[in-house]
Amino acid sequence: MDSSASVVLSSPCAKLPNLEGNHGNIEKGGVAPFIDSAFLQKQSQVPTGFVWPEADLVSAHQELNEPLVDLEGFFKGDVVATENAAKAIRSSCVSHGFFQVTNHGVDLNLIKLADDHLDKFFKLPVEEKAKVKRCPGSPYGYSGSHADRFSAKLPWKETLSFAFHQGPNPVVADFCKSKLGKDFEETGRVYQKYCEAMHNLALSITELLAISLKVDRMHYREFFEDAHSILRCNFYPTCQEPSLSLGTGPHCDPISLTILYQDQVRGLDVFVNNIWQTVRPIQGALVINIGDTFSALTNGMYKSCLHRAVVNSQKERRSMAFFLCPKDDKVVKPPEDLLRTEGMKRKFPDFTWSDFLRFTQYNYRPDETTLQKFSNWLLSADNNKHL
Repeated sequence: MDSSASVVLSSPCAKLPNLEGNHGNIEKGGVAPFIDSAFLQKQSQVPTGFVWPEADLVSAHQELNEPLVDLEGFFKGDVVATENAAKAIRSSCVSHGFFQVTNHGVDLNLIKLADDHLDKFFKLPVEEKAKVKRCPGSPYGYSGSHADRFSAKLPWKETLSFAFHQGPNPVVADFCKSKLGKDFEETGRVYQKYCEAMHNLALSITELLAISLKVDRMHYREFFEDAHSILRCNFYPTCQEPSLSLGTGPHCDPISLTILYQDQVRGLDVFVNNIWQTVRPIQGALVINIGDTFSALTNGMYKSCLHRAVVNSQKERRSMAFFLCPKDDKVVKPPEDLLRTEGMKRKFPDFTWSDFLRFTQYNYRPDETTLQKFSNWLLSADNNKHL
C-alpha cells in the first residue's frame, strides 16, 4: 500500500490543473499530474520518471513457498482443522507474513463481478477519472501513477480507492453515486458488498491469528470490529520495457492486514531470504499478508515483508486490495498475554493508526525500516511539533 494521511472522505480537493499539454512534459522527463493507463500503454520507451533503480528491478526466479490454508474446517468449527490452519499461518507469519486462503466464504461470483467493474472505471477518459482524483493527504479517490505526489520512481499503474467502515450508511455506494454519477450506482453497490464480505473475512482471519499466537481468540477481532478500512483497486497496463519499471515499488504495508485478489496474470513478488520470489495466482484463492501495524500488535513476532508488483509487455494486470485498518484513535499495542507467554520485552511504544499513517505520508515511502523509524521518532524529544 502506498500510504496517505487519513482525512475525511468529503474533504475538498484543490482545483484541478489544466490537463492540456501535461502528457508532453513526460516525454521531456517531467511529470504530469494525471497519467493514466491509456497514456502509459502508448509509450514505446519508459519515461524518465518511471525508471527504477537496478537494485529494485532484480527478477524473481522462484515461487514463494507460502501455505495454502483451507478455511472450511475453521468455519465449521472443526477443532483439528482450525489448529492445523493456525499452525500453518504461524509458520508463514514468523517467516515472511504471506499466505493464501481457500474456502474463504467470499462469493466467487461477487469477486468476479467486482473484477469486471474495474474496467468500467479505468477505461474512462483521463478527464473523467480526474474528477474523482485523490485529495492531498487522503487515501481515497483516483490516482494516476501517484504523479501528484512524486517526481521519480513512479509506479506503472493507476488506482481507485474507497473508504469503508460498517455503519448505517453504505459509504462506498454513496461515494460512487455522488462522485461518479448514476452510471456508477451499480458499481458502488458491487464494491459495497465486496467490502462488507472482505471485512467479515478479515475479522475471521484475526481470530485465526489470535489462535496461532495463543492469545484470547477474540482479542484482535474485538480490536478491529469498528475498523476504518480501505479498498484499493489497481490497474497495471502493459509496459514495452518492463525490465526498467515497476507497477508498485518495494514496500511494506503500513496497515494491519491485506486481503488481495489478484487476477491470473503474475506480478506479485515478495522479498524473502534476500531474494525476490513470486506469489503464484491460484484460482479462487485470496492472498493475505501482515502489515506493519499488525506486526506491532504482535510485538514484532509476525513479519511485515517487502513486496512489489512487476509489469509485463503482454497482458494488463488487475488486483483489488482490502486493507484492514484500526479506527484512527485505537491504541496499537500487543496483548499482555502474548508478552508474558513469549517472555518478550516491548519493542515498540504505544501509538495510534492515524499517527502512523501520517508519518508514512509525510516522511517517505514505507519500507522494511518504517515501523522502527516511526518508533524512534515517537520516542524522540521533539516529535510532537511534527504531528
